[in-house]
Amino acid sequence: MPAGTVNSFVQFGETLGKHCVVCKDTPGFIVNRLLIPYIGEATRMLERGDATATDIDSAMKLGAGYPMGPFQIADLVGLDIVKSVLDGWHKRFPENKLFAPIPYLDKLVATGKLGRKAAEGFYKY
Repeated sequence: MPAGTVNSFVQFGETLGKHCVVCKDTPGFIVNRLLIPYIGEATRMLERGDATATDIDSAMKLGAGYPMGPFQIADLVGLDIVKSVLDGWHKRFPENKLFAPIPYLDKLVATGKLGRKAAEGFYKY
């Protein structure tokens, strides 16, 4: 995209009181490119039995200062959405292990445990 076009969008966003960031065209741009693998790695830890969902969420909130843990975020976003993004990235970049299928996540989605919108995901609501 031409620099002038990007600058026009940034200026427009700022007139709306937004803080704009610029990123190359990359899968997930900034937030989702970091968020989805973060949720995936937390799910792999849970799948291996390294820690409970509650302990992983608590550790990230208390230790990293995040307002929500990875499982709380995943349940809010929707586990079907997380799975869909990972599946798409895996199809496009099969060599990247961060995008590899996660059997535990696949099972949750297959059984309708999609997070808050289904009243159950990693947690019951």
